[in-house]
Amino acid sequence: MKIKVDLDVPAPPDSVWPHLELLDRYPPWMRLVHRVESVDPTDGNPAWDVELRAKIGPFARSKRLRMARTACDECRFVRFERAQFDGRDHAEWTLSTTLTESDAGSVVTAELFYSGDLWTGGILERVLEDEIRQAKSSLLRVVTASPRR
Repeated sequence: MKIKVDLDVPAPPDSVWPHLELLDRYPPWMRLVHRVESVDPTDGNPAWDVELRAKIGPFARSKRLRMARTACDECRFVRFERAQFDGRDHAEWTLSTTLTESDAGSVVTAELFYSGDLWTGGILERVLEDEIRQAKSSLLRVVTASPRR
């Protein structure tokens, strides 16, 4: 499953980037990233224990995993990937975020990739996509509430 969503944010990239570069800054604006706790780095890359959660009516589906930042191009692109070290075979989770300047401010392109089958199919896939789309207003609120660099 691959979900790609563009979020138009009427703020300059240097105001948006601090909210994208580290995964522990996502919970205030992306409800899908429910809980994040820093853990020992992976190969020098920041890493986190993460709980992903999506609500479907009165029910919530969640997944706990360890993720590491595997790519970062300052003020342009960041990628977080599942990085488990328990010797088991795990489905791939990747969250990539690209930041580009636009006439109105910035465009944040969020791409979520999941190779497993637990979260795929029908309504749950739509719920995940909706969670990412709803992040637009939350990101704008967080960016405008933060002091400029």
